[in-house]
Amino acid sequence: MAAPRERDRSVWPRGEGRWPKFLRKNGLSVAALLLFLGSFIGQALTGFHVANEQARVHHDIPATFGQYLASGDFMEAVFENWESEFLQIALFVVLTKFLRQRGSSESKATDGPSDVDEDPNEKRGDPNAPWPVRRGGIVLALYQRSLSLALLFLFALSFALHAVGGASKYNEEQLRHGGEVVTTFVYVGTAQFWFESFQNWQSEFFSIACLVLLSIVLRERGSPQSKPVAAPHSTTGGG
Repeated sequence: MAAPRERDRSVWPRGEGRWPKFLRKNGLSVAALLLFLGSFIGQALTGFHVANEQARVHHDIPATFGQYLASGDFMEAVFENWESEFLQIALFVVLTKFLRQRGSSESKATDGPSDVDEDPNEKRGDPNAPWPVRRGGIVLALYQRSLSLALLFLFALSFALHAVGGASKYNEEQLRHGGEVVTTFVYVGTAQFWFESFQNWQSEFFSIACLVLLSIVLRERGSPQSKPVAAPHSTTGGG
């Protein structure tokens, strides 16, 4: 008698009454967006409280919630972090095209081509291929680099908004203490701006290094970011 198969506990139940079809197919993005929204609201509410506490200490008029959301203080805090996140992901996407790490689940195999290296021109006749692949030419040339281009654009946009928000916050402090107001361009050249950027960048790059190296010897059963639990440490690439 065959042994009963173990149920995969990493998959949601298929009962339509309990788990709607949409959530079962899109649960990862929905969960990530809900976590983002909850954290964003938490940051806004707690930041508003802290800003008004600081205003009372300096005998300033407390801001309304709407005024706080439009302030350089909030804008700088948000986009300073977004900037580092998009830079981290963009560089990780690009670096993993060319660089390898033996034994890491985050790396392509150290020898031989990978599926992601295949020439999309060979699939131009495939009716199921995305439209840019079937179209070819400059459209395909952009499409095959579209992920890194989109992430780098989001980094550049966040970098610019960090500069604008940071300059506004910096000038508020300058006016409070009788200092000189500066332009956004001048603010980007200050140590304050680059301190804000580098303190986030270093943590993002360190977290990438930890993920790459820890995945060589550690496992997470059921996660596509991990190798199979029984895979040798020397196995390179995900499960």
